[in-house]
Amino acid sequence: MSRHEDKFSRRRLHTSTATTIISISLVLFMLGLLGLILLHAQKLSDYVRENIGFSVIIKEEVKEAGIIEFQKKLDLEDFVKSTEYITRERAAEDMTKELGEDFIDFLGYNPLLASIDIRLKAPWANNDSLKMLESRLIANPIVKEVFYHKSLVEQVNQNIRRISAVILIFAVVLLLISVALINNTIRLSIYSKRFIIRSMQLVGATRHFISRPFLLRSLLHGFISALLAIAMLAGVLYFSRRALPELIDLQDIDMFLSLFGIVTLFGLLITGISTIFAVRKFLRISQDKLY
Repeated sequence: MSRHEDKFSRRRLHTSTATTIISISLVLFMLGLLGLILLHAQKLSDYVRENIGFSVIIKEEVKEAGIIEFQKKLDLEDFVKSTEYITRERAAEDMTKELGEDFIDFLGYNPLLASIDIRLKAPWANNDSLKMLESRLIANPIVKEVFYHKSLVEQVNQNIRRISAVILIFAVVLLLISVALINNTIRLSIYSKRFIIRSMQLVGATRHFISRPFLLRSLLHGFISALLAIAMLAGVLYFSRRALPELIDLQDIDMFLSLFGIVTLFGLLITGISTIFAVRKFLRISQDKLY
């Protein structure tokens, strides 16, 4: 009978441990998914901003060597991501494709000027920075004018700010819910062992001695849960890449390593802190409230 009860107790213990690990890993997985959304949203916003460029129109009398030298200087600037030199001939070809007819034959000459298309780094892609850069570039003697869509830049930045605010609020709410769920899971796990804690107190064990095995076991559970969550996140990334190959342009290995590290750290911190508070609670609880 005692062997049967011992097997039953072990089975219950293993089931409880597995339930705790699965519950925590699912919560960490949801947090990881949110992290992926936040990272991709940031990358996407940077990608959109960096594709909002402007054209620097060069004066007609400037020779090609001077334009190329000016382009090389621009490439060294902190605000520039990339530049492209558009010759008069290429500008005419692009215009002809847009119009569907050769306007040069109609006019008898090419009225278009050479230009340099600039793609900015994301932090500079806003109207205030663009106005400052416009004043700086227009002061150059070879620049005729600077052209960019002011309304488009403002609209893009407004939409990015709104979307970022919504995602941030959702992230905070989900974070609070996740902390509460993990904390409750740990407390229920400790609650099932409250009589063991009381027995150890009765034989004279110190608080540190009682708390240590619970804390180590909880940290181990948190680490295993984090590994399971990371494995599920890796699966999501694999299938998302197959379904949407365009996501590869928004992803890099450092981003994933940082996210996996944060998930692991979060799993260890929350399980550890929750265990400490839960054990302390049952160390202080009166015997009447144990039942």
